[in-house]
Amino acid sequence: MAVLKLDRWNLAIGDGQPLMVIAGLNVLEDVDLALEVGRHLKAVCADLGLPYVFKASFDKANRSSIYSYRGPGLEAGLQMLAEVKAQLAVPIATDLHEVVQAEPVAAVADLVQIPAFLCRQTDLVIAAARATEAAGGLLHVKKGQFLAPWDCRNIVDKINEAVSRPLTVLCERGASFGYNNLVVDMLAIEEMKQLGVPVTIDATHAVQLPGADPKSNSTTTGGRRSGVPIIAKAAVAAGADGVFLEFHPEPEKARCDGPSCLPLAEAKALLTTLKALHGVVASA
Repeated sequence: MAVLKLDRWNLAIGDGQPLMVIAGLNVLEDVDLALEVGRHLKAVCADLGLPYVFKASFDKANRSSIYSYRGPGLEAGLQMLAEVKAQLAVPIATDLHEVVQAEPVAAVADLVQIPAFLCRQTDLVIAAARATEAAGGLLHVKKGQFLAPWDCRNIVDKINEAVSRPLTVLCERGASFGYNNLVVDMLAIEEMKQLGVPVTIDATHAVQLPGADPKSNSTTTGGRRSGVPIIAKAAVAAGADGVFLEFHPEPEKARCDGPSCLPLAEAKALLTTLKALHGVVASA
């Protein structure tokens, strides 16, 4: 059975555990917005009895355009995340992009995330794994859009060879399908679980239309917001151990990936459904 624990928060993910919710903002805009979103999602998850991890990026390094908003950066962003962690008493998830970021990120984030485009960058993966192990956290690795699910074995093996304890959670987020499109193979959930690790679904980024937002003449990524609940529900029914979701009080005003994120007001209804589905799967 694949079960990983965040002992300091008394949280676990994997077989026989409640559905883990990794949710928040796509990218940090300001600390007040982060606290608003985190406070709301924490309350929803507490009401539902679901383990909650607040997510937000301090830097979106893989933007379509050099003019796109990237975030506050490493130093200011980690300060914001530390404030959210302290004020709301929630664990933190955020991603990193460079080897030198591993230790400072792992010092704040309980769930250190490897972006999909970087999942085969050996030096980055190993540095993140070692820093995460030293800090007592878990490593959340998004499967690249260019990888088959069984190819994630190489990622898991790299990490296991670099550290002394299991700490890998894999994340499905769709595969490239022709130009400007992604598809999610729900069979990938079980394929990756066969590697002996918990698996989550990133339903937000799975509905992206990479580099295909007509509103910006394709200088930003488009998305199909209405597809997020569909993919999340399908993945939980397929056995996902956790869900990765991004929200915003006003998605049309979000500074990054607004077309793919959900209105914050819709969080409770969706998570209620996902909890029920997870319960059905667990009892089957």
